[in-house]
Amino acid sequence: MKNNRNRQVILKSRPADIPQADNFEIIESDVPDLRDGQILVHNVYLSVEPAMRGWVSNVANYSEPVRIGEVMRSFAAGEVLQSTHPDFKLGDKVMGMFGWQEFAVVGPAAVTRKVREDGLPLSLSLGVTGLNGITAYFGLLDVGQPRPGDTVVVSTAAGAVGSAVGQINVYFDNTGGAISDTVLRHLAVGARVVICGTASVSSWDPWPHGPRAERHLLVKRARMQGFVIFDYAPRFEEALARLAQWVRDERLRYSEDVLEGIEHAPGAIAGLYRGENTGKRLVKIR
Repeated sequence: MKNNRNRQVILKSRPADIPQADNFEIIESDVPDLRDGQILVHNVYLSVEPAMRGWVSNVANYSEPVRIGEVMRSFAAGEVLQSTHPDFKLGDKVMGMFGWQEFAVVGPAAVTRKVREDGLPLSLSLGVTGLNGITAYFGLLDVGQPRPGDTVVVSTAAGAVGSAVGQINVYFDNTGGAISDTVLRHLAVGARVVICGTASVSSWDPWPHGPRAERHLLVKRARMQGFVIFDYAPRFEEALARLAQWVRDERLRYSEDVLEGIEHAPGAIAGLYRGENTGKRLVKIR
């Protein structure tokens, strides 16, 4: 793309623990020309996720670590500026794995979905009508299975997933660690525990030691189940339709923490772990 420079946030060094601003660097590069089957996306919002800590770790989890010198992996939402792919046209709103950068030249595999929710902000496609909201939807309703009169406890309820779950005898666990150790002592008989994340655990090498859950689960006849959102991919459209309608009807409320400018991206992950955000953290770049 002639006459356009692309500002990109790259991984400069491998963090020992939580990624800090100095682990990243903002560079400029030319926007490459499109090859057949590619699209050019002008990003508007970049997502900031607790999972990014694992993406830059030296130890692979469910995905390979971002390599030194690579654009930081992230979901983003933006608009198609050019297309050589028949399924995408100029002006389409899209969300996908476009990285921390202003412009992304990608193939269709990088696009999670077109954003078609009329009358809703594009930013919601990275939050309450994105993977965070879908995670809350299936984690709570399918795995947690709340019933009338139940009490729900959500760890990190101010975060992007937790704030979408809401307040019902279900424990929706995003953190693990000391909070979970406390909550497990207060489970009701027949409780359901949804394990969605372990954000409070700084390292799994060596494997941490702590209180055991087995006795609580036995005595309370409770169920604990791990949950990974990608297992529900065939049902994403079901969740998106209901979440969008609940937002329109004001039955589902949301919060966003928007940082203005790509220069705020390098320190944004560390800010999550300091508890600076309420709701979904985003970087708006135009």
